[in-house]
Amino acid sequence: MALRGAVAAACNVGGRQRNTSLLSIPHYLGFKFNRLPSHPLHRFTAFPMHQPALRCPIRAVSEATANPVTPKKEVGEEPPPNWKIKMLYDGDCPLCMREVNMLRERNERYGTIKFVDISSDDYSPEENQGLDYKTVMGRIHAILSDGTVVTDVDAFRRLYEQVGLGWVYAITKYEPIATVADAIYGVWAKYRLQITG
Repeated sequence: MALRGAVAAACNVGGRQRNTSLLSIPHYLGFKFNRLPSHPLHRFTAFPMHQPALRCPIRAVSEATANPVTPKKEVGEEPPPNWKIKMLYDGDCPLCMREVNMLRERNERYGTIKFVDISSDDYSPEENQGLDYKTVMGRIHAILSDGTVVTDVDAFRRLYEQVGLGWVYAITKYEPIATVADAIYGVWAKYRLQITG
């Protein structure tokens, strides 16, 4: 009913009354109904009347956004000599790899993050504050250059700060936002493998 009222109001623009029947709604949305001969139960289908140029051009923000293919792990990458934070990540997780690749791309300019793939055969807990594979698979871990281990949203915030994106997670420094963000991330981390495969 609200849709019909909105169409009626739109049809009365300029003082000229237009057809406000329910069947004319697709006309105002830029569609017309055509018969669909392929299936007898579907009598009508909507097709665009015309294909105008895009009013709002679409632009991919980054290659990771535009590329639907799962990003690949980089093998044999050299860590930056003066890293400030070490990110431990699951290289077998497609969604994790999108995040890692975005951070890697930003890190080319900053050189402050060392990336460590925990799914690699070369992963060594001894070199990473004793964090074993099972522990690190449970949630995100990062290690500061002084040896401090940070987890959850705090790890994301510190990683983003190192590549000039600190504003993204800045609000998570404050309570109760920090607690809520960690709780939400905790649920995500618990079901990450079922969601991402």
